[in-house]
Amino acid sequence: MPELLSPAGDFSSLMAALRSGADAVYIGLEGCNMRARADNFRVSEVAEAVERAHDHGSRLYVCTNTALRDDDVERLKNIFPELHSAGVDAVIASDLAAVDLAAECGLDVHVSVQANITNTRTLTILRDMGVSRAILSRELSLREIAGIASASPVEVEVFVHGALCTAISGRCYLSSYLYGRSANCGDCLQPCRKSWRLVSEDGEFDLEVSASEAVRSYLLSPADLCMIEHIPELVDAGVHALKIEGRGRPADYVATVTGVYREALDRYLSGEWRFEERWLSELRKVFNRGFSTGFYFSEPENGSSGNISEYIKEDIGEVVNYYRKVGAARLRLWRPLRVGDEVIIQGKTTGALIQRVKSLQIEGESVEVAEGGEVGLLVEDRVRPGDLVYRRVKRPDS
Repeated sequence: MPELLSPAGDFSSLMAALRSGADAVYIGLEGCNMRARADNFRVSEVAEAVERAHDHGSRLYVCTNTALRDDDVERLKNIFPELHSAGVDAVIASDLAAVDLAAECGLDVHVSVQANITNTRTLTILRDMGVSRAILSRELSLREIAGIASASPVEVEVFVHGALCTAISGRCYLSSYLYGRSANCGDCLQPCRKSWRLVSEDGEFDLEVSASEAVRSYLLSPADLCMIEHIPELVDAGVHALKIEGRGRPADYVATVTGVYREALDRYLSGEWRFEERWLSELRKVFNRGFSTGFYFSEPENGSSGNISEYIKEDIGEVVNYYRKVGAARLRLWRPLRVGDEVIIQGKTTGALIQRVKSLQIEGESVEVAEGGEVGLLVEDRVRPGDLVYRRVKRPDS
């Protein structure tokens, strides 16, 4: 069962997370974490935070994941023994010096998303350094994450909700350049959230205005990540922890988001998955910039603006198994599929099978629509595990 990991910038948020069902909570240590403007926790407060978490049967992790100078490393030499004595369950670090020091002190170490981990070889190296878990890069797709999780020598964790950054895993220099406040030291002033206009010197390109002449002023500010509709796929991918971003958010945000994801996760683990629209309604009640699925389902563009087809392929799933006697496939979906949809199933050996959906079954029962998870599909020819499944849909601007 994956861990539900929630943020806390102060004790109010810590308790909100614990009472809303978080399996673990991560907090920032004053002066050396990626949310310098949050209240954060003093070293002297960590023992109390640990006690509160453990009283609720939850774990507590401490972030020390900024870029470190030599003076910072010397400071951590004194702090880590205190964290070990306080009983923290792990520290979250990105700098290799912090990883090494924490492991040397007998602390469990989780490597931060700031390390931008995107492959299993890096995970093997980190394991040998004493790392027990790694937070994978936000730029990975669900398919890539599943592949890494299946081969990883350590636990893997992924973000499922909260703010996204245009920089790779948040490693940005814009705030430092404009304000002298370093995002890599946790002091980002978020200039990316402003309204920007980008025009080429010769005037040929104006990226504030799209081809449809719609104004796009917030060029550098992506919508927030929200994977509440895709809990089944995340669990099936084999990740060990689902992480909510937001140590700079207030307690009501933490309580709401944690509570919604707790209910959704429990629903799937009970074997009775059914997505509830009210979950999204609740999430929209607290701070958000609109929702997206980030990089989980994105695919590279084809590099050409010449395509005038009225249809596009929407990546919706993969083939898990094929049953020759009944002419059916078992699919794992991460987007909805309905009877009557036109699907494309393609793979190295299969080629491309294009057909209409005539029948869908979930646990032996015929359904008109499958929202996600595993579903049976009658197919007109043989397909193979690992084949990709697409839905053909009208282009939005056609």
